[in-house]
Amino acid sequence: MTKTAERRYTYEDLSGLMSLMSGDEKHGPAATSTLDALWVLYDRVLRVTPERMDDPERDRFLLSKGHGPMAYYAVLAAKGFVPVEWLPGFGSYDSPLGHHPDRVLVPGAEIGSGSLGHGLPIAVGTALGLRAQGLHEPAVWVLVGDAELDEGSNHEAIAYAGPAGLDRLHTVVIDNSSASHARPGGIAARFEAAGWSVESVDGRDHEALYAAFTTPHPGRPRVVIARVEPKSA
Repeated sequence: MTKTAERRYTYEDLSGLMSLMSGDEKHGPAATSTLDALWVLYDRVLRVTPERMDDPERDRFLLSKGHGPMAYYAVLAAKGFVPVEWLPGFGSYDSPLGHHPDRVLVPGAEIGSGSLGHGLPIAVGTALGLRAQGLHEPAVWVLVGDAELDEGSNHEAIAYAGPAGLDRLHTVVIDNSSASHARPGGIAARFEAAGWSVESVDGRDHEALYAAFTTPHPGRPRVVIARVEPKSA
């Protein structure tokens, strides 16, 4: 793996890193809506580094909201998973940084993603697989968009994970008011009804995100609903 420069990047550098990526099909709102949650996770929560990408004891992060990966690539570059030099080639024919992440091409990417509704079911299977192997320390994190929750596969995953007691499973829902089908009580009520530990926070507030990400939830999967500005705003 080619590592990025030794420079230590900060959150303030991310906008500059994202500006290196240009071209069509950027899905800008989808990317920027995830930026703060991704940064807090990779900077302060996830137990994974470029040196530990193959460590069985690492935390797993699955980007289900893969149709807007610019923020994800910027964070991976800032943390040394991919070279910053790759960013200007985003989306080009010979670039490993496609419009949807490819786990074979992007160091640090656990899954290929972008098709709505796949990430949470894969995360449930990952948590079950780690449990079956006796690996109880790794946490599984998946970031989904609120519109993905319209998909039936996510409904089944939510309904299964709570009774299964998958307490190493963590879901971050980026709520930018994109969902087509409202449900009584909103997103939080849907997870609560399935036995999840639930919290809604300001998706731009780093301290609120960190506190929600690190709240204990013994015996239950955890979901943090990160509210950001509406997609149309």
